[in-house]
Amino acid sequence: MCVCVCVQILCVDEATASIDQETDALLQTTLKQEFASRTVLTIAHRIATVIDTSDRIMVMDIGGHLVEFAPPSDLLNSSASLLSALAYSGSFDIAS
Repeated sequence: MCVCVCVQILCVDEATASIDQETDALLQTTLKQEFASRTVLTIAHRIATVIDTSDRIMVMDIGGHLVEFAPPSDLLNSSASLLSALAYSGSFDIAS
């Protein structure tokens, strides 16, 4: 993967969908370090991919409508949150 670090906005669309969790963590750490002063939009289905590396998470429903947009900690701590329900359902591993 080649990334130009001169951009102000980077869109990462399912970049970790086909890699193991260790490589996913390495990529997320690299993105967080190298793009700390830039905007990174990460599109991912793995909750673990975004939970520790995002300032805010946008959750969309199956119809593509925005249902939540907040810091991950706010969403995970809310019993009304869809992200929280998914994360704690046992279907997803939120640990890094």
